[in-house]
Amino acid sequence: MEDRFVGKRLDGRYEIHNLIGVGGMAYVYRAYDRTEGRWVAIKILKEELANNNDFLRRFRNEAKAITLLSHPNIVEVFDVSFGDRLQYIVMEYIDGITLKEYIEQEGVIRWNEAVHFTLQILRALEHAHSKGIIHRDIKPQNIMLLQDGSIKVADFGIARFLQSETQTMTDKAIGSVHYIAPEQARGDYITDKADIYSLGVMLYEMTTGRLPFEAENAVSVALMQLQAKPVMPRELNPSLPRGLEQITMKAMEKNPVDRFQSAGEMLHDLDRFRRDPNTVFRYDALAAPAPYEPARNQRNSYGGNRPAPRYEDSYEYEEELVRSTRSAKGAMVVKGVIAAVIVIFIAVGAVWLLNNWEDLTAQPVEEQIPMPQLEGMLYQDLLSNPEYADFFSFKTTEGNDPSKQSGEILKQTPQAGIMVKKGREVELIVNGTIQQVEIPDVSRYTQADAIATLKQYGLSCRSENVADDEIEVGKVVTTDPPAGTQVDEGTVVTLKVSKGPAIKKVKVPDQLVGDLLYNVTARLEDSGLSAGSITYDDTSTEPKDTVISTNPNAGSEVSEGSTVDIVVSSGKGAIKTLTYSLPLPVGVDRDISMTVYRNGTVVETQVINPAYAATYTLTYEGTSGSDAVVVELDGQQYCQLTFNYDSENVESVIYGYTPPVESNSESEEPSEPDLPPEGDPIEPGE
Repeated sequence: MEDRFVGKRLDGRYEIHNLIGVGGMAYVYRAYDRTEGRWVAIKILKEELANNNDFLRRFRNEAKAITLLSHPNIVEVFDVSFGDRLQYIVMEYIDGITLKEYIEQEGVIRWNEAVHFTLQILRALEHAHSKGIIHRDIKPQNIMLLQDGSIKVADFGIARFLQSETQTMTDKAIGSVHYIAPEQARGDYITDKADIYSLGVMLYEMTTGRLPFEAENAVSVALMQLQAKPVMPRELNPSLPRGLEQITMKAMEKNPVDRFQSAGEMLHDLDRFRRDPNTVFRYDALAAPAPYEPARNQRNSYGGNRPAPRYEDSYEYEEELVRSTRSAKGAMVVKGVIAAVIVIFIAVGAVWLLNNWEDLTAQPVEEQIPMPQLEGMLYQDLLSNPEYADFFSFKTTEGNDPSKQSGEILKQTPQAGIMVKKGREVELIVNGTIQQVEIPDVSRYTQADAIATLKQYGLSCRSENVADDEIEVGKVVTTDPPAGTQVDEGTVVTLKVSKGPAIKKVKVPDQLVGDLLYNVTARLEDSGLSAGSITYDDTSTEPKDTVISTNPNAGSEVSEGSTVDIVVSSGKGAIKTLTYSLPLPVGVDRDISMTVYRNGTVVETQVINPAYAATYTLTYEGTSGSDAVVVELDGQQYCQLTFNYDSENVESVIYGYTPPVESNSESEEPSEPDLPPEGDPIEPGE
């Protein structure tokens, strides 16, 4: 399928190379910023949603939120554009995978690695919360994991500012139901503690390999978030330290008052645990005896908007709590009288409820949820998502839209936002399978013959007149895309038809050879020329997309509007340099002997100390194939790496490191040597 953005430049600056992701409201492309000379990711709002006020608000809200943030663990935004026809956000390009993908690969993540990830996410949240921004959709799908083990928090599409309006469960901006806080599921006022709950769920999932609450549909999961208690993490993973289990469960408390009161507070305790994994906290003893009330216009429990204080340990925290509790005893007397009255009313209500229980349960209320936005999704993705597949039944008919992906949902009935019952049949029009065809070579054909030939291949076409010094008027010079390209049936092919030599002559720019393809095509356009056929050479040792030759050559005088054929290196024969930042063991502060093997041969030996550097950089070169790299620490196999020069990726498997048990011999008194009695001579041979 031809994408209308790929190969184009936005605002004359961002050259779009390929589609890397499709979301509910936007497409994400990898692009090259010609002004700054860097790769970027561009999120473009879907055209069909440009007039939808809700999606427009969400898209602009994301741009507003991330432009206020600047942190190494948050995806950086470089530029935004809200034009009448096109709305996009230019962001940092992340070469990595989502944390969700990593969890699915690993199953259960080693607890020290989970702590490493969580600390970085907490630093990002602490920064966002300090700017008054609540993410509201913290989940592993929105966390990017780079090859060096660093974390980037992404997708602030439903972020909200602390002083903005409340959002409810019926709002389409709700986050993933498996990670939302109880107050978020209930539709109560949301504070930054909702993000802490979601992060607690992620920490639970990383260390146990499963979500705390799973059910047949989204509504049931939301109810479990409100009412159910999860299985304790150490029942699922007995190797988990007690302190980490305590931190996880405190972050997941139903009542926001019982959670960590800030990201900084959780960061403090988690960092303390990281330094001493034997740490056990006294959260139960310190829990304030306050009844649960939904948080309305609630600030942090320490008053105002001040951040929660950090304590050196739980005992200092306990002393502060005792002091504050004493000062509140007078108020508690009045509250006790009020509570007694409330208890009486609750008791009367409970008796009435027991007497009328059968009548109340005789007619069960059918579950209803707002119809989600399905248009734009792939049908197979829809069927594999239990939040949709278990709640609805689907009736499909085949559609045909060459501009859309095969299997993409073109239309849905009922429309998004309408309240529907469980089991509702949803009618979907799904884009049919599109056949691939190869564009034939119609150069030097007459325009009429070229059109007829393309139609035989199931292709559409349009024509564009170009100047050419060699090919006679009315005949095809070249096509866009060029001949031999595999495209979808129905793709529109541009015929570049000769209009003969132009009156005005121009020169082919100098120094095209050795430059990158996207720079060369831009320079040709700036000179009044255009790119003709583009041929890739697999034997060249130049880097990928480097121009090897042009026809006509640089400096040649040609008619304005002429095409220039280009030969480009495919990069397959080029030397590639791959770098990997190896994460070193956490919590080790001693010298370690490191040995690195490349394809079975020792290439590096070093003495390292993880206390002074969190990572160690490995860099190797190659043209094709792969290198197997093994790293040993103190003779233990620590990790296995594959440097793949074809895909230009590094794959890693880390096994872990166990520090050796230290000997106690140093503390023992040195024994006296055996000597003969004083005064006795030492005979030879004794």
